[in-house]
Amino acid sequence: MEIKHNLIWFVIVLGTVVLHGQNDFYKSEMFTKDSDTLRYRIMYPPNYSVDEQYPIILFLHGAGERGNDNKKQLVHGSTLFSSEENRDKFPAFVVFPQCPIEDYWSSVQVDRRTEPVGLSFEYDKGPTKALGLTMALLDSLVAESHIKRDQVYVMGLSMGGMGTFEILYRKPEMFAAAIPICGGGDTDAAKAYAHKVPLWIFHGAQDNVVDPNLSLDMTSKIIEYGGRPNLTIFGDSNHNSWDPAFAEPNLLPWLFSLKRSG
Repeated sequence: MEIKHNLIWFVIVLGTVVLHGQNDFYKSEMFTKDSDTLRYRIMYPPNYSVDEQYPIILFLHGAGERGNDNKKQLVHGSTLFSSEENRDKFPAFVVFPQCPIEDYWSSVQVDRRTEPVGLSFEYDKGPTKALGLTMALLDSLVAESHIKRDQVYVMGLSMGGMGTFEILYRKPEMFAAAIPICGGGDTDAAKAYAHKVPLWIFHGAQDNVVDPNLSLDMTSKIIEYGGRPNLTIFGDSNHNSWDPAFAEPNLLPWLFSLKRSG
């Protein structure tokens, strides 16, 4: 029994060390606008050169990773990009902003008394402070000469999936592709980006936190408005559909193959 417990502890510690090592790629930064501050992490491409241009990916975390430690937002998704294989295959800037605990990535009323939670999107109220700062941060980064402006991508999970749909609505001309995972959004707002931005939408069929019908509804509206989104529903997955999504072997090849036209 003692040997078994020690082995389990060793595996946990080893996993933590590996995760911490990969997260060391993400530099801690702060972006300030009009006295408001957004904490974020950014990973540079391997062998970064100021004379080269690179794609950039914005990743929006879920509600559980909100805070001000500038660390928790790396829990899900960061190692997808920082693995040695993917850094070599897909050199890019990867940005993980952190939403404060009292804020949200999307303008939405959330009713947590129900299961799944009740969601009422209110895009007409304008972006939240967190999303507004994130858009300003992204504008400043994309303006740099070392960013490929035709390869700006966004993805997010849960609350971040909602933020992904909303940022597409607010900046439909910016993104070459988007990956919302277990999210949802204003279906009517999809008209702004449906025919402009390729999407790969993921959700778990058993999700008891964010209703999978939200992703189905978004997909239907995007198709209605002229888009051709990919949709993957994981039949056995609950809310953590990001795990099988990140394991999808074609995810990053699909993403990086797309460039914004015009």
